[in-house]
Amino acid sequence: MTSADLSPLANHLWQSTLFGAVAWLLTLALRKNRAAVRYWIWLAASVKFLIPFSLLVSAGAQLGWRTAPAIAHWQLSFAMDEIGQPFAVAAPAPLPPVAAPALNPLPAILFGVWLCGIAIGVVFWMRWWRQLRAVKRAATPLDLNLPIQVMSSRARLEPGVVGIVKPVLLLPEGITERLTPPQLEAILAHELRHVQRRDNLTAAIHMLVETVFWFHPLAWWIRARLMEERERACDEEVMRMGREPQVYAESILKVCEFYLTSPVACAAGVTGGELKKRIEGIMANQFARKLSFGKRMALAVAAILVIAVPIVVGLLNPARGRAQARPEFEAASVKLSPPGSANGIRLRTLLSGGPGTSSPGLVRCTSCTLSDLVLKAYDIEQYQLLGPTWLDAELLITAKVPDGATQEQFRLMLQNLLAERFKLVFHRAKKDMPGYALVAGKGGFKLKEGVAAESAHLPQDDRPRTTVGRDGFVVVPPGYPADGVFSFRNGDALFSTVAGKASMGQLARELTRDLQKPVADATGLKGKYDFVLYWALELPERPSAPGGELPVASTPLPTLSEALQKLGLKLEPKRKVPADVLVIDHVEKAPTEN
Repeated sequence: MTSADLSPLANHLWQSTLFGAVAWLLTLALRKNRAAVRYWIWLAASVKFLIPFSLLVSAGAQLGWRTAPAIAHWQLSFAMDEIGQPFAVAAPAPLPPVAAPALNPLPAILFGVWLCGIAIGVVFWMRWWRQLRAVKRAATPLDLNLPIQVMSSRARLEPGVVGIVKPVLLLPEGITERLTPPQLEAILAHELRHVQRRDNLTAAIHMLVETVFWFHPLAWWIRARLMEERERACDEEVMRMGREPQVYAESILKVCEFYLTSPVACAAGVTGGELKKRIEGIMANQFARKLSFGKRMALAVAAILVIAVPIVVGLLNPARGRAQARPEFEAASVKLSPPGSANGIRLRTLLSGGPGTSSPGLVRCTSCTLSDLVLKAYDIEQYQLLGPTWLDAELLITAKVPDGATQEQFRLMLQNLLAERFKLVFHRAKKDMPGYALVAGKGGFKLKEGVAAESAHLPQDDRPRTTVGRDGFVVVPPGYPADGVFSFRNGDALFSTVAGKASMGQLARELTRDLQKPVADATGLKGKYDFVLYWALELPERPSAPGGELPVASTPLPTLSEALQKLGLKLEPKRKVPADVLVIDHVEKAPTEN
């Protein structure tokens, strides 16, 4: 587990917290209205913990694929991202070719603590629930001519309703002797309101929220608000039935005097909430205002927007929805190439079309291998892939890319295709393998900091102008990136690297791609530099030099060692260079049917 795995949870908690804040503001605005309205608002804030907005966005995106595939991103989605997902992380970076920082154990520790908290919560609630079941089993039936079953218990618990599907009213033994008939009738009326409102069911829902999100203070605060508002809502209903305020208040106080409060929130009693406020409200005998038409409409609109806005965002951003859900090609044909059709040309040459090309909606690959697909899908190099030798079997692929897809989404679509058609299963690991260390050369470093990252400002002698066999002159292409490293290849003989404000770590990563072996930065340099490298690349048919030495050029151009020496750098062969690798655990030899 990594920090990126915690990002969706952090965003969900942030959204739920914002939702709770909005609920609090609404209840403040409705503080003079009925308690039942405020109760349902707090219950909505509780249920929000169980429903991430991303599910609604994905649902809208599913509809969007069929109704509006070409609709561009709307400004609303950007606002939603900024407000609702402050902890969103960027798309996963490509697998680093050389030693990466050690994995952070904190996410795994937090996950373990979270599971322990859930376990403790479950044990706690099960303990109290078993005690209530034991009380119920030991109780005896009591005939009070009520619409639910009534039982008398020897436990000193307050009167309460137990159960969700078949609720039972438990009354403590001797309560008829401690309360007058009018007081008992008021208590029974209060409990029947709990049954009609299905308060045990809604309380159980929040118990689930509280158990899963035990670490969030808002979950516990909402619990207190729910208990307070549900009791006040029942009080208001009892008073509307014409009960005498003083008799009703005295009945609640006597129950508090002689009996214990129910330990489980989903066993609705009579003594919950802030007792002082309840008694004051009962004695004031002032009926709460009904919601005006304007307030009812405002609440209805707010409820619709909470559900509709994420769905609309998904509708208007089908490409984004696909990336969040399961990015797929609209259609894909994958077949094995006929025997003898291999021509040795790699994926990066024959994969035509896709995002960023003149044919973004259609991708064709006439002779690429399964290995090539994995490299492209996970943006890794050949030396980083460990799997069976038959991964070089060639494929014929034609795929329809959804409109508006990005390069990152295209890679995710390839990943999904590999998982579905080839049943690819893999894991990432670190492995020591032969490679190089980039260190200082003879005479020390010859790099300059602070030089403008433009080829026109580079020293004339450092520009690649040497003739390379039959490939003519090499010229630094215009418009190369002002920051970072840009490499380009001229035929089979020359490789040029143009760097603008680049670190040695970036150069090491670029050399890793060029040499197909891990290169570790051991220069100790922390600055950023501008430079141009050009050297003769080993021809494909030439074998590697013995002893782990660098390739030997067959042209008059400098070797890579000579080119690096101009910058005061050199590569030292190393037997062990830590590298991140992708290990294939399982993959099918042939794709499933199209």
